Amino acid sequence: MNKKLIKNIPSNPLIIAITGSAYGVHGWIRVFPFTENPISIFDYQPWFVKKTHQWGILILEKWQYHHQNIIMKVEGINDRNTAIEQLNYCQIIIEANQLPKLKEGEYYWKDLIGCQVINLNNNILGKVNSIMATGSNDVLVIKVNEKKKQKQTERLIPFLYQKVIKEINLPNRTIYVDWEIEF
Repeated sequence: MNKKLIKNIPSNPLIIAITGSAYGVHGWIRVFPFTENPISIFDYQPWFVKKTHQWGILILEKWQYHHQNIIMKVEGINDRNTAIEQLNYCQIIIEANQLPKLKEGEYYWKDLIGCQVINLNNNILGKVNSIMATGSNDVLVIKVNEKKKQKQTERLIPFLYQKVIKEINLPNRTIYVDWEIEF
């Protein structure tokens, strides 16, 4: 990791991956992408990391598949101990404006975080806290408004467009769903 003090930190940071544990003794580290196509993380450079309130830049030397995982070698990391000390479980961050522009009606997951979720009876179910990829369909993780004194602290709502997700209004930061408040 380049330890130079970085003056141009991302103004609109976006986490695209997280590093895992070290692999081998030569400074390789596991990486777990959040992108739909895992290897597309290598299309976005530079990579930033933030560790103990300091920003750094990762310069990729090489990467490869190891079984079904991706491992990578970063410039300046040449042994297992350094990989563990500097990169164990770090977020890999890019400038969000590097992402491709989307067509009308398309959105990135990051755009849905923080949106208010309202059902067809006009009940506010909460706000999107995160999104899980489950394989068959994505799932919205909704943080319930604690002031409403509901039994749950979060809800899981399947992202089934038209069946459950009825409308996404990004300008108003609202998602309308066919989902009962008791679910």
